Amino acid sequence: MTRVRARFFAAYRDRFGVSELDVELDDGARVEDLVRTLRQRGTPFDALPDAPAVAVNRTYAFLDEPLSEGDEVAFIPPVAGG
Repeated sequence: MTRVRARFFAAYRDRFGVSELDVELDDGARVEDLVRTLRQRGTPFDALPDAPAVAVNRTYAFLDEPLSEGDEVAFIPPVAGG
């Protein structure tokens, strides 16, 4: 098993009621597996988009980015402005 830390900011933090969460995934997991695991928890995590913007260890990443033990995955909410 691989343990990663999911971090939520701004609107995600407000919606989910937590700023971070440790998640165990199968070895060889990718960001997309983390997203799927979180969404399967049901409400409120099922509101997470299928393809959210993320950063792994402070570097923007794609859904196919592999994850390693201790990685930090930040979920970056959409930003609107004018």
